Amino acid sequence: MSTTTATATKTAAVQSAPARVHNARHTLDTLAQMSSAELDTLFRAGSLPQDFSRVNGKPKGRMLAVDQLGDNLAAGVVRSFAAMGVFPWDGKTFTHTSGSEGKGINRVKLVIAQMDWFPFATRVEPSAIDGKPCIFLDYEQPENPWFIGKIHDEIREVSPGLYLGPAMWKRESGPLLILWFAVDFNEQRA
Repeated sequence: MSTTTATATKTAAVQSAPARVHNARHTLDTLAQMSSAELDTLFRAGSLPQDFSRVNGKPKGRMLAVDQLGDNLAAGVVRSFAAMGVFPWDGKTFTHTSGSEGKGINRVKLVIAQMDWFPFATRVEPSAIDGKPCIFLDYEQPENPWFIGKIHDEIREVSPGLYLGPAMWKRESGPLLILWFAVDFNEQRA
């Protein structure tokens, strides 16, 4: 399938995805039940907080859907694993530094310890998904290996305190959507 055909097919799927109410009381569990196309629609309807003081803390995170898997058995297995307590990625820690900027780091649970890996800076930028403002997580930080700098994450609020985002891979032709994730500031980690 050509890139043009794949893009047209994906656009049609997004446009035909059933609409979900933006201000509904979503949770990590309800988001995890959505398809990639539904998450895309919800992300496009999302918004930014009035200032970054609301994007502060250690919210619980969850990987929601791998874009290329669709809604098959493999996708269900991945979603089930992501919901288990043994899934290594636990979320991100955010610290706001001004009204529209901040910093953060990923929290990873290993068998015997929790590690903070791969810092990022946060700021408002146009989304690679739709060009509207989003919170961009910039992994091009001196502490990170080159391949982590290739990650392009964004988030928008889709329900009070709940932020949804695409995780993408930077490439010359533009970011490639890999998966969807969410962080829930209503469920803070110690």
